[in-house]
Amino acid sequence: MSIPFDLPADDHTLSPRTGYTRPHWEAVADGLLTAAWRRATPGGALLHLPGRPSRSGVRSDGLEGYARTFLAAAFRVAGAHGDDPHHLLERYADGLAAGTRTPGRDDTESWPEILDVDVQGQPMVESASVALGLRLTAPWLWEKLDPAVQDRAEAWLRGALRHTPAPNNWYLFPYTVAGFLDSVGRGDAETAAARERARDLLESWYRGDGWYADGDGRAFDHYNGWALHLYPVLDAHLAGDADALAHHGGRLRAHLDGLSLMFGADGAPLHFGRSLTYRFAASAAVSLGAVTGHTPLTPGASRRIASGALRHFLDRGALTSEGLLSPGWYGPHEASLQEYSGPASPYWASKAFVALLAPADHALWTDTEEPAPVEEADRVLSLPGPGLLLQATRADGTVRLHNHGSDHVRPHEGESAADDPHYGRLAYSTRTGPTARANAADNHLSVEVNGRASVRRRIHPLGAGHGDGWGWAASWHRPVFVAGPPMVPGLRAESVTVALGSLELRVHRVVGAPPGSRVTLTGWATGPEEPTVSALHGLYGWDDPAPEPVPAPQGTAWTPWARVPRLTGGCGGTTVHVALACLTTGPDAPPLERAVTDVRVDGGTVELTWTRDGSRTRVSFEPPEVRHTRP
Repeated sequence: MSIPFDLPADDHTLSPRTGYTRPHWEAVADGLLTAAWRRATPGGALLHLPGRPSRSGVRSDGLEGYARTFLAAAFRVAGAHGDDPHHLLERYADGLAAGTRTPGRDDTESWPEILDVDVQGQPMVESASVALGLRLTAPWLWEKLDPAVQDRAEAWLRGALRHTPAPNNWYLFPYTVAGFLDSVGRGDAETAAARERARDLLESWYRGDGWYADGDGRAFDHYNGWALHLYPVLDAHLAGDADALAHHGGRLRAHLDGLSLMFGADGAPLHFGRSLTYRFAASAAVSLGAVTGHTPLTPGASRRIASGALRHFLDRGALTSEGLLSPGWYGPHEASLQEYSGPASPYWASKAFVALLAPADHALWTDTEEPAPVEEADRVLSLPGPGLLLQATRADGTVRLHNHGSDHVRPHEGESAADDPHYGRLAYSTRTGPTARANAADNHLSVEVNGRASVRRRIHPLGAGHGDGWGWAASWHRPVFVAGPPMVPGLRAESVTVALGSLELRVHRVVGAPPGSRVTLTGWATGPEEPTVSALHGLYGWDDPAPEPVPAPQGTAWTPWARVPRLTGGCGGTTVHVALACLTTGPDAPPLERAVTDVRVDGGTVELTWTRDGSRTRVSFEPPEVRHTRP
C-alpha cells in the first residue's frame, strides 16, 4: 500500500533485504510527526487524533498525542546532535508551556493532573515520555526554557512520584521522571525513593533468560522490550552509569537471544500479548542493544530486524491516508486493542526510533544488512524462565511461539472464566493472530463438562528444554467455565508441546474429568485467501483423526474471516490426547498423517517415531519429561 509521504529511494546495496537506511528512518519520523501535528491545539499542548476515545477521556488522549510524538521527535533531534530542520522542538516547548500553565483545568490546552492509577492514572504513563523527551533534548529545549516554565514542568512531573502506579511496568514511569529531574540538577530524596522502589521491583520481577514478568504474576510479552528493558538501559546509557549499564545491559543481551528470533522473515513481530497496536515498537530493544553495545547481534542483523519491522507495517496499511498510525495491526483492528487504547496509543511505536540515537557513522547504519535469525536456519529455542518455546523455519520465514508460561493473571486475581486471546492460547505466530473472544478459540484445549466449554487462564509451567533442532515446553492449567460453576474440583489439564522442524507434537493429559465429559483441541486460524496453511491431525484420544473446520467470522488481524481446525474426543477420569499441528506456507505443507509412526500410549507416557529421520520422542507426565533420540 502507498505511504502518504515521501521516502528516499530504496538502497538495496547497503540494505539488500529491506532497502531502508537511516534517511528512511528520519523520513518516516518526519512524516508521522507532520501528520500528527495537523491535529494540535493552538498552543500545541494537546494533539487530538481522530478515533474512538480511550477510557481515560479525550483530554488524556490529547496529552498522549503530545507525549508519544515528542518521544519520536526527541530521538530524531538528539540523534542528529540537535539539528532540527522542521523546528520540532519549538512546537514541543510551546506545548509544554501551555499544558503546564494550569494543569487540571477544563480549557483548550491544560494537561490533566497525574493522579493514582485508579483515579486518573494515564497521565503517569505519558509523563515518562515527556521526561525522556526533555532529557534527550535538554541542550536544545530544556536549557532554553524560561525558568518559570521549567518550574511548572517539574511540578507537573512530580505528580508521577507522588501517586500510585499500576502494579507492573508503570513503576518505571516515575523512575524515568526521577532520572530526568536528577539529570538537570533537580533531584532530591523524592526522586531517589522513586528510583530505588522501581529498581527493587524490577529485580523481583526478573525470571531469567533475559525476561521480566510484567508485575508480580506471569505476564511475559513485548513489554519486556519496549518498557522493562528500554527504560533502565536507556537511563544508564544517558547517565553514563557504567555499573548500571553493565547490569541492565547484560540482561538486555540475554533477552535479545530470544527476542531476535521473534521476527518473521517478512519483518512481522510475534502477534502475542497486549498493546499490539504499538507495532514496530517491538524492535526497540533490538536497536537499543545496538546503540549501547549490549547485544548478541551484528549491526547488520540488528538493522535488518528493526527496518524489517518498520517496513512491514508501513507496507501493509498501518498508516491512514493522512499519514496517521491507526489503532490496530495493519489497518484498524478492534480485537487488537484494549480498553486503555485511544487514538494516540499507537504512537508508542515512537520507541522504535531509539535507533536514531546511533549517529549516521555508527555501524548500525553503515554495515551491510545481514540475515535475521529466522533467515539463517531452522531453529528451536526454549526459554524456561518465561515458559516459552520458539520455533522458526527458514523455508517460509515463520516463527511460532508455544506458550507454557505467560498468562497475565495477577497473583491477587481469581481465575475468572473470561477468555484472554492475547495470553490464553497455546501458540502464537508471526503469520497469524488469535481469533476474537466471541469466536471459536484457535490453538486451544477445552474441556467440556455438561456442554460447558472451559478456558485457559492461570498457566503453571512444568519445564522446558531444547536440543539440536528440537525443543519442548510443558505446563498445566485448571479449566474454568463461563456458565454454571466456575470450576470442577480436581480437574486439571496438562500440556506438552514438542517442536521439530515445522511440526508440533501436542500431548495433553486431562485429569479428574467427570464421566461423559468432552475435550476439544484447535489449531491455527487462517483465512481462505491466505497463503498460510493450518493443519491438524489426531494421533490418539480423538473421535476422528481428521479435524473439522470451524468458522471464526470476526477473523484475525491477518484476515477478515478465518477457519480453525478442531479435534474432539471423549474424556473422563484421566485421559491422554495426542495430535500433530503445523503452520506453514505454500503447497509443500507436510502431510501430517504420514509424519509419525509407531504411536504408543501407556498410562502417562507417549512414544512415537518421526518419519523424517527415524528419531524417537518420549513424553512422560509423572514427572514431566521429554526425551528425543536419533537412531
